[in-house]
Amino acid sequence: MTQRTLVLVKPDGVQRGLTGQILARIEAKGYTLAQLELVNATREILEQHYEEHQGKPFFEPLVEFMLSGPVVAAVVEGDRVIEGFRSLAGATEPTTAAPGTIRGDLGRDWGEKVQKNLVHGSDSPESAEREIGIWFS
Repeated sequence: MTQRTLVLVKPDGVQRGLTGQILARIEAKGYTLAQLELVNATREILEQHYEEHQGKPFFEPLVEFMLSGPVVAAVVEGDRVIEGFRSLAGATEPTTAAPGTIRGDLGRDWGEKVQKNLVHGSDSPESAEREIGIWFS
């Protein structure tokens, strides 16, 4: 059963020139890049995307980080792609993410208010559908 998921290369990944390497890992895993766009996110998009975190202490620093530079938004397709990409991305915390994952190999803690962890991937089919609709209206 082919699934679709939203993958974001966050501003830290774009600014560090890691977009090509991240996308290559997705393709090397056998997934298809169905849509791809370089986006300067707006506050409106980010408030929709992170709506479940509104009111939490990390919400505003997260939005500010995501506004700090361009983001690469991708619709990625493949069998069990949601689970597969999240495994490929690694744990949220780059310091403890396993070697071989995107975050484990390419990320680290920069000592800032928000965790800069290079990528986002939808966590369920419902989230994927909602998030794709936000970024690719």
